[in-house]
Amino acid sequence: MTDPAAADASPRTLDAEAIYAELRASVAARIAAAGGSAPAIVGIHSGGAWIARRLHQELCPDAPLGFLSSAFHRDDFSERGLRAAGGAGATRIDFPVDGADIVLVDDILYTGRTVRAALNELFDYGRPACVALAVLLDRGGRELPVQADHVGAALPLGPGRGFVLGRADDGRFTLAVEPA
Repeated sequence: MTDPAAADASPRTLDAEAIYAELRASVAARIAAAGGSAPAIVGIHSGGAWIARRLHQELCPDAPLGFLSSAFHRDDFSERGLRAAGGAGATRIDFPVDGADIVLVDDILYTGRTVRAALNELFDYGRPACVALAVLLDRGGRELPVQADHVGAALPLGPGRGFVLGRADDGRFTLAVEPA
């Protein structure tokens, strides 16, 4: 699924569950390599929160789980405002961040601006020992030096189109390519 031509050949939907399975396997390998010591999982609202909740439930239900909004730390807040939070919830981190091993989860990695803002929000709560980034999909086009540690798939997508993550009532993900 990493063929750039396939991503730009006008697919309407992608197999989001297969992509999620790749991401899940990568995060599971991280947990196994750490001797089963599960990191805290923190999802970025909204798509990243969906993915984080599911990873947490399936891989490490006893580990801390948190959610954050990057809205107030965005460099384009004056243009996007609270819309940057995806209409989802506020930050909720109910565990000590200082010294924690954290997996920060987002749905689509594009410019890197959301991740930068999310890290700023996370550091408002303390200084973690380590933050690893897990994303369902890396679409390329970075404007900031941000790279994911765990990626479900890398599918470059040219300008004028975007990936849209959806979640069914049963928790399964859908992923579509739509005009931007």
